[in-house]
Amino acid sequence: MSAFFKHPLRVTLRLLWLAGEILLALLDFVINVIFQPKIPLLRARAQWLQQVCRRILRILHVKIKTHGPIPLKGLLVCNHLSYLDVLVISSITPAVFISKSEVKRWPVFGWFARLAGTLFVRRARRTDVTRLNREVAQVLDDGGLVVLFPEGTSSDGRYVLPFKSSLLEPASRLNHPLSAAFISYSLPEGNVSEDVCYWGEMTLGPHLVNLFSKQFVGARVAFTRLEPGPNSRKQLARQLHSHVLRLKNSATEQAFA
Repeated sequence: MSAFFKHPLRVTLRLLWLAGEILLALLDFVINVIFQPKIPLLRARAQWLQQVCRRILRILHVKIKTHGPIPLKGLLVCNHLSYLDVLVISSITPAVFISKSEVKRWPVFGWFARLAGTLFVRRARRTDVTRLNREVAQVLDDGGLVVLFPEGTSSDGRYVLPFKSSLLEPASRLNHPLSAAFISYSLPEGNVSEDVCYWGEMTLGPHLVNLFSKQFVGARVAFTRLEPGPNSRKQLARQLHSHVLRLKNSATEQAFA
C-alpha cells in the first residue's frame, strides 16, 4: 500500500470516480442493453463495454496510440500483459473477449465481464473447449469481433509466450477475417513490468491501487491484418505467434529509434 501513501489524494479521488462510473455503467446497461430490443444483444453488449472502458481509462489517464488497420470483425489475437489489455482493446473497437473462468469471481471485473458477454473457458476441463469453440463460431458467424489472448496467461512483457492452439479451431476451419495485435505500455515513473503488467502471484487489490497512483499510462497497440490461415490450428497458432513477434520487434525498434 506504499503507493497510496505517496499519492493519497490522487488514489482516493480516482477510487471515488471509479465507484461513480460503476454505478453509471450499470444504469447504462439497463437503458442501452436490456431496453434496446432493436439492437442485436451481441452488438449492444460490445458497444456498452466500449463506452465503459473509455470512461474508466479516463480515470487512469491512459493515453492510447494505435498503428495499423483496426479490426471490426473476425478473430483478433494479442499478447497479454494485464487486465488493462481488455479495457484498452475494447475502447478501440467493440469486441467479445475470451477469458479464463476464474475471472468470473473477480470483484467488479468479473461482474462486468459477464454483463459484456465474455466467453469463459474452464481450462481444467478439456471438453469445455468444444463448447467454447461453438460459441466463438457463433459470434464470428454473426459478424462480431472475438479477442483471444492465446498465450493462456499474462506475462511481464519480456517475451511473447507460445500460443495455445485449442481455441483456434473456428478460425482454422471457417473463412473469417484474422488479425493480430501487439500491446505495450509506458510510464513516466515506475516499472511497467511490475506496475502495469499483472502476472505471476500478484494480487488484484494492491496492484490496482498502485496503478491508480500513477500520473498516467501510455498504451500502444499495433494491428496487422492476415490472410486466411492454414487448415491446421497448430500451424495457425505458429503463424499468429510469428506475426505478433514481428509487431513486438517493430515496436521495440521504434521505441529506440
